[in-house]
Amino acid sequence: MGSSPTTPSLVSVVITVRNEAQHIGQLLESLRIQPGPVEVVLVDAQSRDGTLEFAESFAARHPGFLRVFERNGSRGIGRNVGVHEARGEWVAFIDGDCFADSRWLERLRAGLAQSPVVAGRTVVVGKHPYGQLERVELLQQGFDVTFPTCNLAYRRDLFLRLGGFDPRFITAEDIDLNMRAVQSGAAILYRPDALVYHHMRGTFLRFLIQAFWNGYGRKQLTEKHGSLWGRYRVRRLITDQRGVIAWLRLTAALAGYVTRVATGRKRRLTPVLGLSPSREVAP
Repeated sequence: MGSSPTTPSLVSVVITVRNEAQHIGQLLESLRIQPGPVEVVLVDAQSRDGTLEFAESFAARHPGFLRVFERNGSRGIGRNVGVHEARGEWVAFIDGDCFADSRWLERLRAGLAQSPVVAGRTVVVGKHPYGQLERVELLQQGFDVTFPTCNLAYRRDLFLRLGGFDPRFITAEDIDLNMRAVQSGAAILYRPDALVYHHMRGTFLRFLIQAFWNGYGRKQLTEKHGSLWGRYRVRRLITDQRGVIAWLRLTAALAGYVTRVATGRKRRLTPVLGLSPSREVAP
């Protein structure tokens, strides 16, 4: 599907959700006001809090804007299904606990005219101090590959050539995909004006659990790509840990890393793209 100076290409926004009833309405409304053409493909992983029912109702109220599918599994599997069902030349990812600035897609489109991968800036919403901590950067051929899929866009043909997200990953599936994109010769363009707002974890315990699984995912990266320690900005990693909360996050991440070392097993990739295991529940 091509584009002209007067007709932008269709962008498919892919969302995977599980139990996001608290945020899904705000997210969908923020996407509905994006400059078109745009479609939203939502993959629900068996929510039990009314998320699926709300999405079905929203799709019925706004025909042609939202398609809803059901597919249980990891975030990577859900996103692969979403891209498989997408119709756009470009796919943009956002999470169920986020909402987009009104010019988000406009600015991603501008970036995708220059690069096959574009990352926007994610702003944490909330007052808890642990929400302001910076992510731990990982470099691949000079590019930061830690941009998360809550604000990331790919040319769909590149995504398909890369094989999509690796479904083995608990977390860090986005880092793995970005690494493979850079290794294939693609550049990642950062557009800090493409804003997404992310609701921080509601409790400090949930924040630490997330840090644990992030560490677990970093170990999975080393299993697939070899040792990565030389690609971290180690001095910055240490100097950025200011205060008790930052050190507790690092400790939780190291615990996740060590847990994967002790219990991890390499598993064969499970192909997802090219299949249609999902069930469409709202056109």
